[in-house]
Amino acid sequence: MLKTIISLLMIVFSLTPSISQTTSIREQQRVRTVSIPISIFTKQELRDNQTSEIIQVDRLIVKEDREEQTILSIRSVAEAPLALAVLIQEDLSSSFNLQLRDIAAFIRNLPKGSRVMVAYLRGGSLQIRQRFTDDLETAAKALRIVTSSSIAAPRNPYDGVVDALNRFDALPAGRRAILLVSDGLDVSQGLSSSSPGQSADLDRAILRAQRRSVAVYSFYSAASLTESGNSRLILFGQGSLEKLSDETGGRAFFQGSISPISFVPFFKDLGILLNRQFLVTYLSTHMKKGYHRVEVISTNPAVKIEHPKGYYYK
Repeated sequence: MLKTIISLLMIVFSLTPSISQTTSIREQQRVRTVSIPISIFTKQELRDNQTSEIIQVDRLIVKEDREEQTILSIRSVAEAPLALAVLIQEDLSSSFNLQLRDIAAFIRNLPKGSRVMVAYLRGGSLQIRQRFTDDLETAAKALRIVTSSSIAAPRNPYDGVVDALNRFDALPAGRRAILLVSDGLDVSQGLSSSSPGQSADLDRAILRAQRRSVAVYSFYSAASLTESGNSRLILFGQGSLEKLSDETGGRAFFQGSISPISFVPFFKDLGILLNRQFLVTYLSTHMKKGYHRVEVISTNPAVKIEHPKGYYYK
């Protein structure tokens, strides 16, 4: 793995304000610290499936509710080890079992110090096969084949996502992510009400992930209700996964409307995103409770940044 070096011009002014500056800000107004995961890369890197040694970010800017905020720190891959929860929907079609070897290889190749949890979304509960561990070999061996039975199908995958998010609370601060393999369909209110805009559990999962600074990366794979090829249900499921990933700073991966033949292309892109994932901490000047929209940009137009679209403050 290439060592990532992020070159940030004006670093003294934009990333690490002095103690006196920070104190002055706190004295002038009430502020609070917010941490969010971001991925920094170039469009060319994703096209070539190859990371470069240096990215010229120039100046990094964080805006909250359209107002620029003061960045306190950016913690890199080496400074903030990754905690990753791998969640697999139990009723995925049997062809998914062919992907287990590649998922195991992905886990084994994570950077040293990473923590991994492996769990299955089964019925109305989260079946944990391996709690968070830095023994990547043990985590990889916790994977098992899915039953592919509709009897074991969860009413939606998002209850399990919420349960998994609670497991991050016992971990030290750092980069956090979920890899969700699912068809994304929420039928808790019936098939006719399974669109992304009608799922309260999806919104709840997004809210919890934003509060815990967890980026959700999702792989679409057909399950008991979507393997028939019903285009409407597939559209609803993929739309829900895209909403979950987009709002939390992750990414949703699809291969059209069918289950991917191989996850390898997905893992190439995901590897770039995780290797270039950082934990940004900034001072928020907005004390009002409710939803706050976040924007992270670089003054270098060649740089692309993926980040949570916002969060709720209670």
